[in-house]
Amino acid sequence: MTRQVSGQFIRFAGVGLIGLVVDVGHTLFLIALGLDPLIARIFAIALAVFTTWRLNRALTFGASATSQASEGLRYSIVALVVAVVNYVIYASLILNVPDLSPALAVIVAVGVSTSISFPGYRLFAFKRSA
Repeated sequence: MTRQVSGQFIRFAGVGLIGLVVDVGHTLFLIALGLDPLIARIFAIALAVFTTWRLNRALTFGASATSQASEGLRYSIVALVVAVVNYVIYASLILNVPDLSPALAVIVAVGVSTSISFPGYRLFAFKRSA
């Protein structure tokens, strides 16, 4: 891994921690309001994706070589794939491990899906050449 990619990954991990706090916090907040854990997670993922897009653009990768609209669309495509993987892992844990805390299920799902999100965002969403 080059020094530039290593630096990007460290910043990506920092942004990811912020996204994780947003995700877990909103998931637990919505569950506390009475929402089903599976429904609550959909809203929390959406908010975390928006938060991390803006932070990754500003702190991790910089602006892509294309318009924000194009970049946002590419980010959304990667985020959708990652969110599906993330949600399937979360839902599987919630449904199959009844005593598992929703917060821990979010953490596991996010951890696994990071292996897809970093290369997807780096190589596709924030690509440097048009």
